[in-house]
Amino acid sequence: MSQESSHPGREGGPHRVVVIVDENSNPFELGCATEVFGLRRPEIGRDLYEFTLCSPEPRTLMRDGFFTLTGVADLEAADSADTLIVPNRPDVEVPRRPAVLDAVRRAHTRGARLVGFCSGAFTLAEAGVLDGRRATAHWQWADSFRARFPTVQLEPDVLFVDDGDILTAAGSAAALDLGLHLVRRDHGAEIANSVSRRLVFAAHRDGGQRQFVERPVPEVPDESLAPVLAWAQARLDAPLAVPDIAARAALSPATLHRRFQAQLGTTPLAWLTGERLALACRLIERGVSPLDVVARRSGLGTTANLRALMRRETGLTPSAYRRRFGPGADDTPW
Repeated sequence: MSQESSHPGREGGPHRVVVIVDENSNPFELGCATEVFGLRRPEIGRDLYEFTLCSPEPRTLMRDGFFTLTGVADLEAADSADTLIVPNRPDVEVPRRPAVLDAVRRAHTRGARLVGFCSGAFTLAEAGVLDGRRATAHWQWADSFRARFPTVQLEPDVLFVDDGDILTAAGSAAALDLGLHLVRRDHGAEIANSVSRRLVFAAHRDGGQRQFVERPVPEVPDESLAPVLAWAQARLDAPLAVPDIAARAALSPATLHRRFQAQLGTTPLAWLTGERLALACRLIERGVSPLDVVARRSGLGTTANLRALMRRETGLTPSAYRRRFGPGADDTPW
């Protein structure tokens, strides 16, 4: 994460997420945005965002004519967004409407956070806001994207890219990964975990994980990593290393590495470090102190290691994270 703080909303008001829906937009990503940013949160006790759908037309025909969307705000709503989610459509060669591109440019100029799901990166690039920036898109459109937008630093083999004020996600389900990443960035790990539980979705998949997992569903039930993952998660504070996980799974470290790559799209060490960092964030949010206790109880070992990892992954030092998300922090929704 490249920003020092979460992305606050308008002064005195909640953080406003606006989604532009245009002709032939994908319903799935629209549903992801609604689930993450638009639903009421009685389990949390407060709403996290103000959520609005808008469109340049009173009636918007969705992808392949599945249905027509009506009753949403007009495009002017985009001008008050703190986070603007841009349209995505599978016919990536079709130019976006000038009015939509102008709305994206205005939002970027006034400092709004811009988000593109799946082919939404094409909208952002066409608006000219991705020149010289990092981004990702669905792997099947990588060659087309590079040919059309050579000045964009495309990263085609990751789930999502957080480039500060512009964030992009790869194919469909990665929209949920990026959405939860934004909730975690805005409201902390504990709230993001609560949202993920309601979604029945993995609380944290790092953006650098690969888009394409070789075998997402194990062919044989006893090849699933789920039992050993649960075992390791219960022992994060122990001196646990990759060989210990391999021994528990009755696998060689090399075979364990292949299984992680095939089933999770990451390495055992990266997974273990990510789980420990997520635990450290939760401990800080719950008021555990001092930092050497947090480092020990999360299995990260030293405060220096804790600081380095938190800074790299959240953009915040542990002290800044405590001020933002710890007990007594301002819990007014952004």
